[in-house]
Amino acid sequence: MRAVMTAEDMKRSLDRLGCEILERIPDHDSLALIGIQRRGVDLARRLASGLAAKLPHSPLCGELDINLYRDDWTTSDATPHINATRVDFSLEDKSVILVDDVLFTGRTIRCALEALLDFGRPRMVKLLVLADRGHRELPIQADFIGKVIATTREQRVDVHLLERDGLDQVVLS
Repeated sequence: MRAVMTAEDMKRSLDRLGCEILERIPDHDSLALIGIQRRGVDLARRLASGLAAKLPHSPLCGELDINLYRDDWTTSDATPHINATRVDFSLEDKSVILVDDVLFTGRTIRCALEALLDFGRPRMVKLLVLADRGHRELPIQADFIGKVIATTREQRVDVHLLERDGLDQVVLS
């Protein structure tokens, strides 16, 4: 196991990603951040807090659980653990930033896109990930990336967040 992002690296990346959002999404009033359960939710909250300091208002922020949209849960031995979905606003005409911790095959994002449409038709959806490790199985790419990490398919990228794990770091194992 080796750390590929420290707490300071993560903070710097999230600050940069927030600035990129403001530069590339001109209508700040339509901005909505949706975090994918679990760590994507924590990252979306951090981004929303950082953006609120730069905007006259806080951006909308929601939580999305994709477990029931997975294409493998019926073949899995484990019962999916259902987390909260909280999108307390319409997505109609919103500029949605979908937030996740690690982008790997793209299957989680496919599920999230399907789940999002249950809440309305956004103007646009952009993907933000803290770490992109490659090895896509679907034609999905991130619009905002904290760090690209070269991996083999057998390796793991784990994001540890203060809110859930007691420390901030990204490790490769």
